[in-house]
Amino acid sequence: MSKPMQAARPRLVGILGGMGPMATVDFLRKLVEMTPAACDQEHVPVLVHSVPQIPDRSSCIEGHGPSPLPALLAGLHRLTGAGAEIIAMPCNTAHYWYDQLRGSSGIEVLHIVDAAADALARSGVPGGPVGLLATTGTLLADIYGRRLAGRGYDLLLPGPRRQEELVMAGIRAVKAGRVPQARLLLQSAVADLAAAGAKAVILGCTEIPLALDRTDRRGEVVLVDATAALAEACIAASLPDRLVRAGQDMPGCPAWN
Repeated sequence: MSKPMQAARPRLVGILGGMGPMATVDFLRKLVEMTPAACDQEHVPVLVHSVPQIPDRSSCIEGHGPSPLPALLAGLHRLTGAGAEIIAMPCNTAHYWYDQLRGSSGIEVLHIVDAAADALARSGVPGGPVGLLATTGTLLADIYGRRLAGRGYDLLLPGPRRQEELVMAGIRAVKAGRVPQARLLLQSAVADLAAAGAKAVILGCTEIPLALDRTDRRGEVVLVDATAALAEACIAASLPDRLVRAGQDMPGCPAWN
């Protein structure tokens, strides 16, 4: 009789977070909830660097603030020095510095846009026009546009006035703890993009899913949570051999009486 295959050792994921702190907590919650695990030992092993004092990413991109890159590199090196084997960064705008971070790490750094594109495809939207709600810095840096274009997607964006009055105001409201106000603003932004013909709307700032969920969709438009997509990418990278077997004991789990 052949022996059962032994699952590969989970890879340790380093979370470069704090941008903002509640968005990091939301990412970690999704990572735990989405992992196919029957006990503690089956979850993704993580190290978390959550330092909110990293300079504002959008302000830097817009040309009126210091670069967060030195602080990002310091956090990255703390994670790799502690043994992280994969890096995930639950902040869309910070991916403006993705190439420098990847080049400095020497290990795999997941990209949130690639994760979101994979989630779009899984949601039944293989191409075409999709909306994006994100910080103005993310839009100016075109963090999503070029990567999504290579996957067959065309971006629809809010106009400058609606970007400031709805999207940025909604993001600021989340950061200030005014989530009900943020939800109303961001719901209006989703409605604008749906009316413009978007098949899906990407929630491309990790603050936005704290105010919106799938019930906030308009008509047939699909809402894609980039935070959840990145969590799913972490699970796939850390636990590539995981098989979900409902109702069965999972290897590595203690026997409970």
